[in-house]
Amino acid sequence: MTNTPLSPRPLSDLSDLTRLSGPAGERRRVLSAAQLRAHGVSAAAAAAQCRAGGPWQQYLPGVYLLHPGPPTGEERLHAALLYTDRHPQPSEAMVTGAAALTLHGFTSTPPLLSLDRVDVLVPRTRRLRSAGCVRIVRAQEMPRPLEVTGVPVAPVARALADAVARIADAATVRGLLTEAVRGGHCEPGAVVRELNRARLLVRPHVVDAVDSLLAEGRALAEDRLYEMVRAHALPEPLWNVDLRLPGGPHLGGVDAYWPDHAVAVELDTRSPRHDDGTSWTEYTRKREHLERLGITVVHLTPRKLRDGLEQQAIVVRTALMAAGDREPAAYVVVLPR
Repeated sequence: MTNTPLSPRPLSDLSDLTRLSGPAGERRRVLSAAQLRAHGVSAAAAAAQCRAGGPWQQYLPGVYLLHPGPPTGEERLHAALLYTDRHPQPSEAMVTGAAALTLHGFTSTPPLLSLDRVDVLVPRTRRLRSAGCVRIVRAQEMPRPLEVTGVPVAPVARALADAVARIADAATVRGLLTEAVRGGHCEPGAVVRELNRARLLVRPHVVDAVDSLLAEGRALAEDRLYEMVRAHALPEPLWNVDLRLPGGPHLGGVDAYWPDHAVAVELDTRSPRHDDGTSWTEYTRKREHLERLGITVVHLTPRKLRDGLEQQAIVVRTALMAAGDREPAAYVVVLPR
């Protein structure tokens, strides 16, 4: 028995691939030189197909569109990823920046076809250059990608930082950060950490936008706290109050306080921008002081309220119900904050 070499697939077979509709069709209308070779199409044959008036075009180095017209937005994404995949090792590349935000559902970023460049995040060690519509963004540590419409996409916070790095307009930056929080795409802390990692918090217009972002995040967290109390029929607390010992020192402010139960809720909306641990130490000291006085402090984060409102309501209700089993708390003066 002899091993007869397989015959190359005729170009007509490739034309059949381009007639598919949907995501599979979009991907098969874009092929790399390596994929074409796997179909038996040599570099010379591909070049012949891309001559003036021909049925194909070379869109990026080593990446071909199997039709003569302009690419769709999806084809641009697949072409960009194929361009970065010309490497012996499996590609870790993912779409980031404005294109990734559009895929995540942001309305303040342009449609894919309106973007001049598609930012692609690759490991720092990859030897790639930007080309055509592809702008290479390098990462010291690659995040875990999310799959959106079959495309590997950077998480929102990372994509946001990569987009902001290329925007000088303060209003545009503020709009992106605000949409990230209002749209529930990610928490303010995650955004600020990525901006800090990217060393963008030295830019005044970014710092101003972050201040607005943190205020927006706190307002949303407070709204969710109000919703938790009312939607889950918890007793109405005193909102946003300061606690003091009679004639003594200021004990600190809390976001909600039930004086009959000696239970307080505090939202952790600290900014990680310049957090060297001091704010956490101060918070811990205040909580321990209140608990020594017999006051139970429930610590809630915006993420906990966003992802598990009912569960956090159970935590607060349990603390309220346990009040009767504790020693009476010290008397404290409650003042508006």
